[in-house]
Amino acid sequence: MSSLLPILLLCASLLAATTNADNPLFTDCPTNTNYTRGSAFQANLDALLSSLPAAAAASSGFAENVTGSAPGSQAFGLAQCRADLNASNCRACLDGAARDMAARCPGQKSAMLIYDGCLLRHSNASFFGATDTSVWVSMWNTQNATQPEEFRSRLGALMRNLTARAAYASPRMFAAGETGLTPFVNIYGMAQCTRDLAAADCNSCLAAAVASIPSCCDGKQGGRVLYRTCFIRFEVYPFYDALAAEAAMSPSPAPAPGGGSVNGSDQSGPGSNGSDRTVRIALLVSVLPVAVMLLVLVLVGAYRCKRNGKPRKHSQVASARHGDDEEMRSTDSLLYDLGMLRAATDNFSEENKLGEGGFGPVYKGTLQNGQHIAVKRLSATSQQGHVEMKNEVVLVAKLQHRNLVRLLGCCIEEHERLLVYEFLSNNSLDKILFDPARQHELSWGQRHKIIEGIGRGLLYLHEDSRLTIIHRDLKASNILLDADMNPKISDFGLAKLFNIDSSVGNTSRIAGTYGYMAPEYVLHGIFSAKSDVFSFGVLVLEIVTGRRNAFTQHSGPSEDLLTYVWRHWSRGSVRELLDGCPAAGRRPQEVLRCVHVGLLCVQEDPQLRPGMASVVVMLNSRSITLPAPNAPAYALPAAGRAVPATAADRRGRIMDREGQSPMVAVAVAAREPSINEATVSDLQPR
Repeated sequence: MSSLLPILLLCASLLAATTNADNPLFTDCPTNTNYTRGSAFQANLDALLSSLPAAAAASSGFAENVTGSAPGSQAFGLAQCRADLNASNCRACLDGAARDMAARCPGQKSAMLIYDGCLLRHSNASFFGATDTSVWVSMWNTQNATQPEEFRSRLGALMRNLTARAAYASPRMFAAGETGLTPFVNIYGMAQCTRDLAAADCNSCLAAAVASIPSCCDGKQGGRVLYRTCFIRFEVYPFYDALAAEAAMSPSPAPAPGGGSVNGSDQSGPGSNGSDRTVRIALLVSVLPVAVMLLVLVLVGAYRCKRNGKPRKHSQVASARHGDDEEMRSTDSLLYDLGMLRAATDNFSEENKLGEGGFGPVYKGTLQNGQHIAVKRLSATSQQGHVEMKNEVVLVAKLQHRNLVRLLGCCIEEHERLLVYEFLSNNSLDKILFDPARQHELSWGQRHKIIEGIGRGLLYLHEDSRLTIIHRDLKASNILLDADMNPKISDFGLAKLFNIDSSVGNTSRIAGTYGYMAPEYVLHGIFSAKSDVFSFGVLVLEIVTGRRNAFTQHSGPSEDLLTYVWRHWSRGSVRELLDGCPAAGRRPQEVLRCVHVGLLCVQEDPQLRPGMASVVVMLNSRSITLPAPNAPAYALPAAGRAVPATAADRRGRIMDREGQSPMVAVAVAAREPSINEATVSDLQPR
C-alpha cells in the first residue's frame, strides 16, 4: 500500500491541476449594466474579449487592455491565469472564458468569470489597480482535518507567509508552498492577486481572504476564498505544479523544461497533460547543464594542477585550506583568473580601494569588457577571514534575490583568496547616512524604500531560501546601494544556515558589530532569526533618525540610540527624532510606523519581536494595528534613576570580528512602564 501512495498523490496533483473552463467557480453578472445591441461599446467589447486570451498567454499569464477612445463606449478588460499554468493551458482556459462570457453574461457592460485556472473581467469603467473585496466566494473540503488545533496553527503560519511572499517578493504576485503537519501529511497552500494591484493592496486583499478562513473552512482539510482581485486555497494534497510554481515565484523565472517558459510557451510536466516522453526529455535537459558544469570544473582543475607543476607536500593547515578551496570551487560561481583581476584593479592600487573590513580590503575593478566589479581580498594574516570567505562563497553563490548583493565569482590562486561581486555605485549606506554633509542626499522616500528592501532581503534569507539563513552581522556598512538607491545586503562571512526545524543556534565565539547584536546573543551566545530582526530594528531607527547607535564608553552614562528613541517615543515627542531626516517629502504616518516597527524589533525578549514576514506586512499596510512596544533592550534608565541589580549584573563580553579588543556590553535594563501606552498618531508633542 505504501508503494501506491506516491502514485496516488501524483494522480491527485494531475487531476487538480487540469483546468475546466466549462465550470466557473464564480460568475458575476450584475443585471443593472446592460448595453445596447450593435452599439459602439459592444464592438469595443468584442474586440477586447477576442484579444485578451492570446495577449495573456503570450505575456506570462496576464494582460489588461482598453479598447475604444470615446468616453462611454470604452471597454476595459483584464485576463489572468494561475501562475503555475503553462501557456497552452492558460490560452485554453481564457478562450473558454471568453466564449462563456457571451453566454453567461449577455448584454452586460460589467462581468467577471473566475475558473480554477484563470479569470476574465470586463467593464465600461476602469477598475485597474483597485482592491475589490466587496464580493467573495468560499468553498471547502467536506473532510475534517486531523489534529485541528495544530492544523489551524500550521495553516495560519503558512498562509501568512504566502501572503507576504505573493505581495512583496513574487514578480507575479503568486506564492505556493507547503508545511508539515505529521510525518505523513503536509498542508499545501496557494495565494495570488491580480497583477494590476500595488503590493500593499495585494497584501490587504490576501490578508482579508486569510482572515475569512475561520468563518468558511474552519477545521476542514481544504478550502478556497475568492475575491475579485485575489484568491487563496489550501489542501492536504498537492494541487499545483510545484516546479512551475517555483519558477513563477523566482525573481527572474527560468525557462521551463523543454525550452518553454511558464505561462510564456508550451511545456509539459506535472499539472499539464504531457507524455512520459516529454517528462524524460525535461529531466534530461535539466541534468545536462549540471553535468556540463561539473565537467568544466574538473577540466579547469586538471589544467591548473598541470600548470602549477607537481603537487608539493603540505602542512596540516595547508591541507585543510586545500579542502576548503575545493569546496569553494565546487560552487556554481565563475572562477576568475588572478592576472585578470590584477589588471582590473591596477594591481590592487590604493586609488581603487573602496574600503576595508574584518575580512580585508575591497577594491573597485574594471574588466576588459567595461564591466565594473568589486573585489574583496582576503587579508593574508587573517585565518578567520579564510573561514569567512569559504562561508560566503558557499552561501551567496546559492542565493538569488534583488536585495542581496550578487556574487559573480572567486579566485583562488597562489596565495590570493578573492571574491568578485557586482559593483554598486553608491557604496555602503553608512557612508551617506552618518555623514552630516551628505545626509540630505537621502530623501524620506529613498529611506523608506531602503527599509522595505532590507526587510524583503531578510525575509528571503529567513523563510524563502532553501535553508534558513541567519546573517548575524546586519548593519549600515553591510547595506550597499546601487545607482537607484536600491539596497542590497552584503557580507555573509558570519552567516549561519539551518534546516527549517532547527533555526536556533548557540556559539561560544561571539562575533559581530557592537550596537547591532541582540542581547541573547551578546550574553548567552544564542542566535536565531530574531537576532537578525533585532539588528534590523536598530538599522530602521538609524535610517529614520540619521544617528548611529553608538556612544563613547569612556564618556560616562551617555545615551545610546535606542534609549534616545524610546525617551522621545514614550513622551510623544517623535518630531525631535528627525533632525537627521530631510523634511521635504516626509510622510508623518510612514515615519511613525517605521519608528514603531523599529521599536518592536528591538524588544529584549526575542519572543516579542515579530518575524520578518510580519515586519514586511507591518511596513506596508496601514490597516494593521501594531502592538504597543515595551522599553527596548539596551535602553538605559534616565539619569538619577536606579538600575535594578538583576539588570546591572547582566553583562557580557563582545569580541570584534578578528577576536581582538574585548568590550563590555551595555547592561540590559529592566523594562520600565511606558509613560503613554496609547498608539502614537501625531508627530506633535503631547
